[in-house]
Amino acid sequence: MTPRKSPFGYLASLVLFLSLQVFASAQSNLAIYDDALVNGWQNWSWASVDTASTANVHSGTNSIAVTASAWSALYLHHDPIDTSGYTDLVFWINGGATGGQTLKVSALLSDTAQNGVMVGPLAANTWQKVTLSLTSLGVANQPNLTGIWVQEATGADQPTFYVDDAVLAAIPPPSSVNVTVDFNSSVRRVDPRVFGVNTAIWDGSFGTPTTAGLLKEIKIQALRYPGGSASDEYHWQTNMSEGQTFQWATNFDTFAGIAKGTKADVFITVNYGTGTPEEAAAWVRYSNKQKHYGFKFWEVGNENYGTWEADKNTRPNDPVTYATRFKDYYNQMKSVDRSIKVGAVVVTGEDSQANYTDHPVINPRTGVTHNGWTPVMLATMKTLGVTPDFVIYHRYAQGPFGESDSYLLTSSTSWANDADNLRQMLNDYLGSDAAKVELTCTENNSVYAQPGKQTTSLVNGLFLADSLGNLMKTEFNALIWWDFRNGQEPGNNNSASLYGWRQYGDYGIVTAATPAGPADRYPTFYVQKLLKYYARGGETVLNATSDYVGLAAYAVRRPNGSLRVLLINKLPSTALTTNITINGFNAGKHAVAFSYGIPQDEAARTGTGSADVAKANLKIKNGVSYSAGPYSATVLRFHRDGTPDDTDCGEDGD
Repeated sequence: MTPRKSPFGYLASLVLFLSLQVFASAQSNLAIYDDALVNGWQNWSWASVDTASTANVHSGTNSIAVTASAWSALYLHHDPIDTSGYTDLVFWINGGATGGQTLKVSALLSDTAQNGVMVGPLAANTWQKVTLSLTSLGVANQPNLTGIWVQEATGADQPTFYVDDAVLAAIPPPSSVNVTVDFNSSVRRVDPRVFGVNTAIWDGSFGTPTTAGLLKEIKIQALRYPGGSASDEYHWQTNMSEGQTFQWATNFDTFAGIAKGTKADVFITVNYGTGTPEEAAAWVRYSNKQKHYGFKFWEVGNENYGTWEADKNTRPNDPVTYATRFKDYYNQMKSVDRSIKVGAVVVTGEDSQANYTDHPVINPRTGVTHNGWTPVMLATMKTLGVTPDFVIYHRYAQGPFGESDSYLLTSSTSWANDADNLRQMLNDYLGSDAAKVELTCTENNSVYAQPGKQTTSLVNGLFLADSLGNLMKTEFNALIWWDFRNGQEPGNNNSASLYGWRQYGDYGIVTAATPAGPADRYPTFYVQKLLKYYARGGETVLNATSDYVGLAAYAVRRPNGSLRVLLINKLPSTALTTNITINGFNAGKHAVAFSYGIPQDEAARTGTGSADVAKANLKIKNGVSYSAGPYSATVLRFHRDGTPDDTDCGEDGD
C-alpha cells in the first residue's frame, strides 16, 4: 500500500508533550510463587517437589521443598511470557538442614533451555536472595519465556532445599516515555470485522430495543451466531439443541433482525458435530435466498479439534474426518449461494491437538512428520481438492484460576507469532492455494473457562484494546470478542490479587438488564465504545512505537487525512509523562481526547460521576498537557488541518 503524503506537502516533526503526574508506585512484578504457584505458573518438575511445604519458610506459610536426584530439576512452566517488561528473576533459596547443594538455574524459550547460571553451594538453614538478570539467563526482551529450571548440577543426589518468594522483577517506569508515529507509513488497511462480538442463542434479552441500542452505541461491525460450542449441537430449523426438548431464547430470525439493523458483517457457525451438510445448505438457502439476509461468512463447526466439542462421528475430533466432511459442507452450501465464504477450524502448532496418530503427514518444506490437527486437516483437504475461504482461530490468554493482570496485559504481543504460524502451515500444506485463504479470529477473551472477576474488570477492557491493536498489525481480518451477553458467575477466581470491584466473572460485555444502566455495561463494553473513535474499516494502520512496555501505542490514518493515536497505560497506579513524535503530520493547535479508565470504572461502582467514555477538547501550545491516568485507554484525535476535530463526529457515530 502506498503511503499518503502529508496534506502540507512536506515532512514535519511534531513533538507533543503529555505532562502527566507520576505516582510513586512502580509497575507490578509478576509473582511466580507466593505460598503457592500463582499467575498461571505450573509445576512440571522431574525432581521430587512439594509446593506447599511448611518445614522451612521464608515468608508466609509455605515454600517449595525440592529433593533432587542427579540432574533432576524444579521446573516451573508458563504459557509464553513477553519478558520485555522485566529485568530479573528474583527468588529466595535455603539449603535446608544439610546445605551444600550446587544448582544450575536456566530459563526456557519455547520450552528450550538457554544457558544457565550456577548457584551455590547453598548454606545450611540460611535463606539467601538470588537475583539473576534475564540477560544473564539469555531471555531478556523475548516474547516466549515458557519456564524456569532449578536443576541439580553435579550428577549426584542432593538433600532437600527450599525455594520461596519468586518473582519476575518489573522494569521501573521511566521519567518519560517516547512514542513515535510515522504518518506516511502503511502497515495495512483496517478490516471492519475486527470490531466484532459473539452472540448467543441463550440470550433472552437479545431481541430487544435495548440490544439494538447497545450495539449501535458501540457501532459494532461484526456479529457471530449461534454461540461457541453450542453450535455443534444446534439445529437452526427447530431452534433446539441435539436431544433437547425446549427451544432457545433467541432464534435465527430474531438474531437476523438485530444483525441487519447494525449493518454488521455476520459469521454463522453451522452444526458439524451433530448436524449434516444438508442441514447447513438449507440454512444458507433460508438465510440468503428465502429471507435475503445476505450473510456472507459461514464457519463449519466450532473448535472441532477439542474433545470438549460435541461430535457424533465414528472418529470424533478427527482432522481427516473433518476435512472429508468439510468438502461436503463446502460444496453443498456453495451450490446454494456461490457468493458465501466457508471457513475451517484451525489451531496453532503443527503438533497441537494430535488426537490420532494413524494419519501422519510430512511437512513438504521441513520433511518432519506431524500428527497435529491443522497439518493433518490441511494435507487431507489438499488431497481432496478443497480449499477453505478462511480459517477460524480462537484465542484465550489464560486458564481458569491462573489469571494474572500483569501477564494478561503483556500477552497480546504474540498475535504476530500466531499469524505467522498459521500462514506458514497454510503455505506448507496447501501450496499455492494458501494465498486464497484469509485468517480470522472468531473468539477472543482473557480466560478459556470459568470466568472470574478479571473478565469484568477494567484490566480486561484494556486487554481487549491491546489485543485489537496488536492484531490490526497482522494479517488477521476479524476479531470477534466472546461475547455480548453471557451471565454472571460468582464462584470462580475472585482473588484479591486481581484488580476490580465486581466479585463475579462474566464473559459478556453487558448484563441482561433491559433497559441497561451504566453499571450494566462492563469495561469491555466501554472500551469497545472507545475504539469507535480510534478506527473503522478502510482506514490505514500506521507504524507506532513506544519505548516502554508499560505504555502501548497504536495509530491509524483516516481517508480524510486525520490521525488517531491509541495509548494504553498498563500500569495500575502510575501515570507516565509521554513524548509523542509524529513524523509527516502537523497537528495544528487543537486535538480531542477520548478516554476510559479508573475514574469511569469507579463511577459505575459508586453511581457518582459518569461511567461513560470521557471526552476533552485539547489545545496544543508548546505541547499538550493531558492526564491519562493509570490503567487507562486513550484515543487522541488530530484533524489534518489543525482545526477543532468535531467535524469528524459523523464518521464516528457520536
